[in-house]
Amino acid sequence: MTVADQARFDRAIALFDAANAEDPGKENGVDGKDVPRELLYSQRMTDMIDRFAPNASEIARLAVRAQHIQRWKTPRDSYPMDRTGYLQWRTGLYKFHAETAGRLMKEAGYDDETIEQVKTAVGKKGLKVNPDTQMLEDIADLVFIEHYMLKFAGQKPDYSEEKWLEIIRKTWKKMSPAAQEFALAGRIKLPEPLVPLIVKAVSN
Repeated sequence: MTVADQARFDRAIALFDAANAEDPGKENGVDGKDVPRELLYSQRMTDMIDRFAPNASEIARLAVRAQHIQRWKTPRDSYPMDRTGYLQWRTGLYKFHAETAGRLMKEAGYDDETIEQVKTAVGKKGLKVNPDTQMLEDIADLVFIEHYMLKFAGQKPDYSEEKWLEIIRKTWKKMSPAAQEFALAGRIKLPEPLVPLIVKAVSN
């Protein structure tokens, strides 16, 4: 990456971070201080891609940082609280994240072609066939397993073992073989109480 390209990339990341720093929701960061939730999430995404794919493309790195950009602006309860509403919410989020990332990239000086490539990945288009979209999915799933799966489990005490096996298998199926191997090779911190379930889910 040239000096000019690096400066443009840094501008985009700074704009993404400034947008996520507006999140009113807070979460405990690594130093014990409260951090805007989506800013912390985006930092965890970048940390994971650095570990999993240190030579990842600029497109993938931008997409990973913008994965949940300003997610709090589209709350789940703004859609019907049923399966159809959930799917509409997810689809709406993909479009919102992609459009927000594209607008900020334009402000940072990116060309339309690069912006569209990032929007394709952030919009979750071409999973399994678009390498940048698949990279984003891999990183999101690895981050979910390492940082959020246990908390999610605590919010769903009524879920049966079969329900959990279904959730884990759905997540696993979306991941590339390389990401699956990365997770099982001890390269991420698995949520210890859920390890037996994870092993059972991916072994069958």
